[in-house]
Amino acid sequence: MFNEWELTGRARTHLLQIDHPRYAIHREVHEPFKAMQDAAQRDGFALHPFSAFRDYKTQLRIWNRKFAGEKPLYDRNGKARDQSVLSLDERIDCILNWSALPGASRHHWGTEIDVVDLTLVPPGYVVQLLPEETQPGGVFHELHLWLDEHIEQFGFFRPYKAYQGGMYEEPWHLSYKPVATLALDALTLELLEQVIAASSLLGKDAVLRRLPELYERHVRNICES
Repeated sequence: MFNEWELTGRARTHLLQIDHPRYAIHREVHEPFKAMQDAAQRDGFALHPFSAFRDYKTQLRIWNRKFAGEKPLYDRNGKARDQSVLSLDERIDCILNWSALPGASRHHWGTEIDVVDLTLVPPGYVVQLLPEETQPGGVFHELHLWLDEHIEQFGFFRPYKAYQGGMYEEPWHLSYKPVATLALDALTLELLEQVIAASSLLGKDAVLRRLPELYERHVRNICES
């Protein structure tokens, strides 16, 4: 179902491009997601794919900007960290709490969709994708109550539903389990090491030194249901 280029975000041959709104998704995920959108619409929610497929180059750019201090690093509550006091390994860990390693992002597979409902936000509001938006009083709380009840019937789950020592909670991140499970099993430590070794990743030597640990804690470590 996936080759090594598709698994690591370096090819788009597994994807279907959608134009309105514009996003790309795995060919086998489009119909289940559309069915979930239709069901949400009947219940008064406009399920919008805020982020879906993300390629390797984009993930690498995100990583390198965060590593270089050009983008902020956040704690679990969304508060910016002081990067000047972080060691090399602490910086890597801090990035990985919110952003995947290039080549290891589940968004490479086209099976993952960050969802919001833009009709629920007030004028001028900037979506932050932070847990507070999904909690009582948050702009997307009602949407997430609906998602709690319905996503499983369409084959989706939340891989980052709870913090387990890897990624922080991302309740907006939905994954299509039948296809994503196959991708996760196919993304080996050896393939990821090969991709990173050939990359322009900042902090590459430190990442490669810790890769077996990072692979288990930040790639394999998900909530199964």
